[in-house]
Amino acid sequence: MHGPSRLSNGVESLSPPTSPRHRHGRNKSSSANIVGGGGRSFLGGGGGGTNLQNVVERLGYLLMSVMYRRRGMLLFAPLLYISGMLLYMGTLSIDVVNYRDRSGGGSDVVGPGSVYRSPEVFQKLWPFMEAESNRSSSNMLINAWNPKLAQGWKPCVKQTISQAGFSELPKRNGFLIIEANGGLNQQRLSICDAVAVAGLLNATLIIPIFHLNSVWRDSSKFGDIFDEEFFIYALRNHVDVVRELPEHILQQFDNNISNIVNLRVKAWSSPTYYIQKVLPKLRELGAVRIAPFSNRLAHAVPPNIQGLRCLCNFEALRFSEPIRMLAAKMVDRMVKNSSKSGARYVSIHLRFEEDMVAFSCCIYDGGEEEKHEMDIVRERSWRGKFRRRGRVIKPGANRVDGKCPLTPLEVGMMLRGMGFDNNTSLLVASGKIYKAEKYMAPLKKMFPRLETKETLASPEELTPFMGHSSRLAALDYTVCLHSEVFVTTQGGNFPHFLVGHRRYFYGHAKTIKPDKRKLVQLFDNPNIRWQDFKRQLQDMLRHSDVKGIELRKPSSSLYMYPMPDCMCRKADSKTEYSNTTKST
Repeated sequence: MHGPSRLSNGVESLSPPTSPRHRHGRNKSSSANIVGGGGRSFLGGGGGGTNLQNVVERLGYLLMSVMYRRRGMLLFAPLLYISGMLLYMGTLSIDVVNYRDRSGGGSDVVGPGSVYRSPEVFQKLWPFMEAESNRSSSNMLINAWNPKLAQGWKPCVKQTISQAGFSELPKRNGFLIIEANGGLNQQRLSICDAVAVAGLLNATLIIPIFHLNSVWRDSSKFGDIFDEEFFIYALRNHVDVVRELPEHILQQFDNNISNIVNLRVKAWSSPTYYIQKVLPKLRELGAVRIAPFSNRLAHAVPPNIQGLRCLCNFEALRFSEPIRMLAAKMVDRMVKNSSKSGARYVSIHLRFEEDMVAFSCCIYDGGEEEKHEMDIVRERSWRGKFRRRGRVIKPGANRVDGKCPLTPLEVGMMLRGMGFDNNTSLLVASGKIYKAEKYMAPLKKMFPRLETKETLASPEELTPFMGHSSRLAALDYTVCLHSEVFVTTQGGNFPHFLVGHRRYFYGHAKTIKPDKRKLVQLFDNPNIRWQDFKRQLQDMLRHSDVKGIELRKPSSSLYMYPMPDCMCRKADSKTEYSNTTKST
């Protein structure tokens, strides 16, 4: 961040010379006074003149004086002025305060919010939090949101899809094979977009193939995570889905699926592109592949195709039976453990895993040990990406800009400031927290009724899911889905889909999405008063209340904003909706 520049150097600003048009009666001697000599000389040397410091400045002023003496030079005035100013600026020394970040990565900002001081603020505010403990949290959970907000909308996918009710699907144009990559919800995105594309092209969709991702390292197949049979059944009247290619089609490609042409489709391609480019190939070859398929369909598609996205995401894609069975038990246990908060609980998607902290390049309170550990993680996971020539790491700027993952301590302070007391039951959904023993301790201190999937389920129950990050994420997803309030701390596909799911089922998301730019200012002020701290956080909570019922904008995703594409206003809806798929 630049410090104050010293462009003025204490020099008085001078009035511009008189226009040549108004020099009547002036002789050459008066003009000479402008160039040099006595009086108000531009080039110094007498009276109150300015003492110019170098040759370039003198040259600039000489050109200016010549320009004003000769009218023809006025044509070149703009060019000369700009050139002179560039030369002039280049000779000045501009003082820049250059702050080096603690990782040695280059210049960085300092100031409010740029340094991790949350532990200091916590120590100051903890006595006030303790004084407000043991109050009833059930009223807070019930009344934090306006109940009327959930009453205006209901699911109506069947009304959205114009093809509903076909007794027999039209003849198909060929087989569509897609490869879904990424984690659980990136795969969900690819699957639902594939259903939409299959409907658009009138193609038969093969059950999507899951790519083994180098980051997620989960070898699960479609049927390990989702209920394959139910998926095919739920889409039967709209999109034909089969488990594998028919034998006669596979023989055309020497029984090797890799021989099927792989179409390289650009991200966010329009329906027109698919009709003009993909459909002819599909008809010609009988089968095509699109890999990878992440984000390969635009947000804006015809309403009936949009309806297929809704049908797939909110109804057809339910988790496999082993996941549903254990997740249902975990939800029941969470409800029973929430007796002091009216059988309601708050779920938090906490992104403070080791790789998340490393990728953010933010600095916390671990000193040189933390820096060394994060350097190792960055090199192991991203191999030189953060050491590229010219790359500057600015942890202070990242923090001020709200890009640093919130620590468990900061999440706890935020919730206590919003009015949730120590009787509130919390469910923390996350991967392995970085230095969990250190960073989780203050959150447990503020919220003793804290649970995770590891505490809600026994080691024996979790054994079949260990080593499969997507299946573990599916357990977290389900328990968060049924919480009274959901807190998102860092963005990503998990909250993106979960917030949309909660809106679809309940009409209102009841989601807390904190303004992290404001939070870092609060957490960097050890002198803040408890009442001021609470007031600002409760204002933030009220803003989350309003955001809960947002309608989808043209550039937004219906997976997060299902209104109005997948939902209808209750007054307008004539079809009774059976909430049989709520067990997703």
